[in-house]
Amino acid sequence: MREDPPSARLDPPALLRRGAPDAVLAALPGARAVGGAVRDLLAGRPVQDVDVAAPLPPEAIAARLRAAGLRVFETGLAHGTVTAVRDHEPVEVTSLRRDVATDGRHAEVEWTTDWREDAARRDFTINAMSLDAEGALWDYFGGREDLAAGRVRFVGDPATRLAEDYLRALRFFRFQARYGRGAPDPAAVAAIRVAVPGLARLSAERVWMELKRLLAAPDPVAALALMAETGVLGAVLPEGSDLAVLAGLLRAGAPVDPLLRVAALVAPGAADAGLAGRLRWSAAEAARYAAARSLEPVRGLPEGAALRRALAELPPEALTDAAWIAEARGLPGDWPALRARIAAMPRPVFPLQGRDALAMGLPPGPGIGQLLAATRAWWLERGCRDDAEACRIRLRELAACAAI
Repeated sequence: MREDPPSARLDPPALLRRGAPDAVLAALPGARAVGGAVRDLLAGRPVQDVDVAAPLPPEAIAARLRAAGLRVFETGLAHGTVTAVRDHEPVEVTSLRRDVATDGRHAEVEWTTDWREDAARRDFTINAMSLDAEGALWDYFGGREDLAAGRVRFVGDPATRLAEDYLRALRFFRFQARYGRGAPDPAAVAAIRVAVPGLARLSAERVWMELKRLLAAPDPVAALALMAETGVLGAVLPEGSDLAVLAGLLRAGAPVDPLLRVAALVAPGAADAGLAGRLRWSAAEAARYAAARSLEPVRGLPEGAALRRALAELPPEALTDAAWIAEARGLPGDWPALRARIAAMPRPVFPLQGRDALAMGLPPGPGIGQLLAATRAWWLERGCRDDAEACRIRLRELAACAAI
């Protein structure tokens, strides 16, 4: 089969001519860099990872890479993907593929040697380009022009691309937030409106992964507003959203942090108790989200003893998150000053543990825990300033009163 000639020839890209990408391309004649690496190289943005495709079956790819001295991990062999590693630098390598069947979540694939056919199954034109180490660029669907125009456009028919994998609806907004300028592609938006019911077929993990990536964009507010207008945001965040609070968080200068941003995005007062479980968050993610949304510890802009008590009960990061959310919601107060006080104040730590009570001669048992809790409450009430000796004295007093 005759391959199309390159669409353009660029200066040989330095990132493909050194390290692991150079070794992979040298081991696989005819291979090219694909996807995000090509897109970001053309956009003049930092390239995070280099992915490579090759017109070979995955077993042949793995064999050639090993023969060239690279370590190979079969990270997704059923989908034609292996990961090659050289000097601790990974490169994901995938066989050219065609879709045989799709169900909106997964695809059955066959290997091909047709680069255009492989590019045609990708989501957006800006992600469907390929580039070899000599600078030859293949752009079958106008991705370079779309990238220059700030246009996020599906490859081929948008409805077909979405039916193959409904996650592409969320991916559209992520790429719109990062690369889009001006009005969004009307054909894409129209197809996404129709595809909203299909989002229910996606796993919670995949939805949260895409939401995190969208919320990590420098300014995702316009893309999220478009999500809300199309019905996508309500489908994936039925708890309710408030874009004005998220916009306030950005104006306040908060760090780019997806979990902090979702704590701002979910509407104040929303029934969000089940959100963490629905999105399959880790215990740490769920705890951080809940602490950011619970503004009681920062009400009144605590300082001195009140701030020490708050820091004894919660880590400084949780109080800082809550202060950001309070400012984003427009609550009155000098929130930057509070965050500065939180950062400057050492976190108080209650100075006694169970072994200290045992060393004092108190008998082991549940009574020790109760006495330590009472001593800690006394320590908190007094502003977390008493040292270990003062706390031991108080513990003895309480033990005497309890006749332990």
